[in-house]
Amino acid sequence: MTVFIIRRLMQSTVVMLVMSMIVFIGVYMIGNPVDILINPEATAEEIREVVRSLGLDQPIWYQYGRFLYNALQGDLGESFVFGSPAIDLIFQRMPATLELASAAMLIAVVIGIPLGMWAGLRPTALTSRGIMAGSILGFSLPTFWIGLMMILFFGVTLNWLPTGGRGETGELIGIEFSFLTLDGLSHLLLPATNLALFKLALVIRLTRAGTAEVIHQDYIKFAKAKGLSKQRILFVHVLKNILIPVITVLGLEFGNIVAFAVVTETVFAWPGMGKLIIDSMEVLDRPVIVAYLIVVVFMFILINLVVDILYSVLDPRVRLREVR
Repeated sequence: MTVFIIRRLMQSTVVMLVMSMIVFIGVYMIGNPVDILINPEATAEEIREVVRSLGLDQPIWYQYGRFLYNALQGDLGESFVFGSPAIDLIFQRMPATLELASAAMLIAVVIGIPLGMWAGLRPTALTSRGIMAGSILGFSLPTFWIGLMMILFFGVTLNWLPTGGRGETGELIGIEFSFLTLDGLSHLLLPATNLALFKLALVIRLTRAGTAEVIHQDYIKFAKAKGLSKQRILFVHVLKNILIPVITVLGLEFGNIVAFAVVTETVFAWPGMGKLIIDSMEVLDRPVIVAYLIVVVFMFILINLVVDILYSVLDPRVRLREVR
């Protein structure tokens, strides 16, 4: 197990280094932030001074080397607009995004796995066909359009739920969370549901396929022959075996939810990292954009590492193959 984890850590370090280079060069070769940030009536001398103060007069390889050196010490640069460390701006918005993503994933798992198992156990039933048809809609409809329709129906027409913002928050271990207050929960419900719909459809289809395959295996027939209760067969033998691919996909998809919460945060004015990155792109605030992308890449790599370890715990054959 130790060799497996060390090998995964080494691979993750190499991936992180390569991705930091791609992200930095990709962002710093697009546009010129000085054209946006500086007064249009500034003189040529003032423009040169701004370019020099931002370090933009140096060659790209030198800028990347300096960024990498500072990043190893926890400094991802200073925002051109706010004049404060970019990583601090990211961390200020991160709890809101993680709360939204966690709530969306929770909705997808709590609703998706039971529905998927039901559809897998009764593939010809009318309810199962309805569940699968609903999952297709979850894949097909654009997130922003569903979000707008939810605002129009639940917020404007029925006036049941607020349409934007984070609402009143409560504090837990020094971090503000919306789910700690009723007002915050009412603000969280619509964006979390909107963000969860695509993942919900994915969980339903994965669970349904896994259940349909596992239910016909010999060990399930043997368990039935032994007279085990239906609940024990489902929750011990079936659920345990279908969870391996579901955990793998959900682990990877959690990174996707965080990274692509931009649309939902924009539609519902949710004050998370996605809203910050959109605002930073409008003014070419390169340090904030790079810091956001580096944090997202790091989260992807960390989640993959955790998923690999969980996968090896659930199925030791994976770990043994890696060691060989």
